[in-house]
Amino acid sequence: MPTVRPAQPIRLYRAPLSGHAHRVQLFLSLLDLPFEMIDVNLGAGEQKKPEFLAKNPFGQVPVIEDGEVTLADSNAILVYLASKYGDAGWLPRDPLGAATVQRFLSLAAGEIFRGPASARLATLFGMPLDLGAACATATRLFTLLEPHLASRPFLAGAQVTIADVAAYSYIAHAPEGGVALDDYPQIRAWLGRVEALPGFVAMQATPPALAA
Repeated sequence: MPTVRPAQPIRLYRAPLSGHAHRVQLFLSLLDLPFEMIDVNLGAGEQKKPEFLAKNPFGQVPVIEDGEVTLADSNAILVYLASKYGDAGWLPRDPLGAATVQRFLSLAAGEIFRGPASARLATLFGMPLDLGAACATATRLFTLLEPHLASRPFLAGAQVTIADVAAYSYIAHAPEGGVALDDYPQIRAWLGRVEALPGFVAMQATPPALAA
């Protein structure tokens, strides 16, 4: 249980199929914090309406409201929640530990987004992205992560951190973008360790009609 609790439930503006939003939902649940989810209909363009742009001018989910704080960007939200409500294990305070976690937050915004996340966007949602390049990026990423995870249970070392939370959603759902995980037993074992954490919540699977 966190030692500090929000005065009222944190409001999470999200889309159910967004891996970025799932990162925040997952971490809120792992921290056992009270929160409520407000679904933003991306297909109807709700994220571009003035009332949402007032929360995030970029018109993207997720966004949280924690009392007087309104914050966008999934990785920034993870850092905020870990710093305010989590124990030091989620975001180490020592220089090397903090830098190691930051490295994987950068990976989540870089290769994970350009790889498995983009392959999923192109495959499921018809986004005008280079599917071949995204799959190649994902394959290279997984080839590098596989030996990395052979020698440690979590991405940053012996203990779970927000690095794992940031990386989990799009790697777990990589097959929805046509990137299989069969050849990566260490990655699959890591996914299983994340899924075994108390408070874990899965991201909604893609509806078959959408995936067709």
